[in-house]
Amino acid sequence: MVSNRCKIAVKEELKKLGLHFILVDLGEVEIMEELSTELREELKTALLNCGLELMEDRKAILIERITNVITQMIHHSDEALKVNYSDYISEKLDYDYTHLSNLFSEVKGVTIQQFIIVNKIEKVKELLSYDELNLTEISYKLNYSSVAHLSNQFKKITGLSPSKFKQLKDKKRIPIEYIGNLPEVNKENFAKSK
Repeated sequence: MVSNRCKIAVKEELKKLGLHFILVDLGEVEIMEELSTELREELKTALLNCGLELMEDRKAILIERITNVITQMIHHSDEALKVNYSDYISEKLDYDYTHLSNLFSEVKGVTIQQFIIVNKIEKVKELLSYDELNLTEISYKLNYSSVAHLSNQFKKITGLSPSKFKQLKDKKRIPIEYIGNLPEVNKENFAKSK
């Protein structure tokens, strides 16, 4: 689950199945009942019909939690992050960052840092499209060291400068829920940026 819409869909499916939830959060659900095999399969099918997946593998769950923390941090927070990303993620998930980083790279094929960059660039595209903030304000909001750093990273990932992107009539943006599945699309851009 990467958005509030996903949380609403999960709550609805749980209610339809007569399940009572204690918690429905991004990437995590806690229910009161013990799930029978049959009920688990019904839930799995219902979630798949909504475009969601019931995850039971510990690695997959942790990867989903990492993805959700990053998505929340970049796309759903109005405050500029004042701490190091690695410290923030480690603290939120209560795991050593090296462990999280190695697992993420192993499973996703990109580093957490690369995943953060792609998410930040998508957020920059969104903010440029709204035309409410200037590039200096956007760079501050997304914790860039400078406008030049943001512009360089934007160009490496998109092939366009932020000003050229703003001029496009058809702004190509990637839905948040698809960003986690983009290693193939972005590997060549990351190779260029090294």
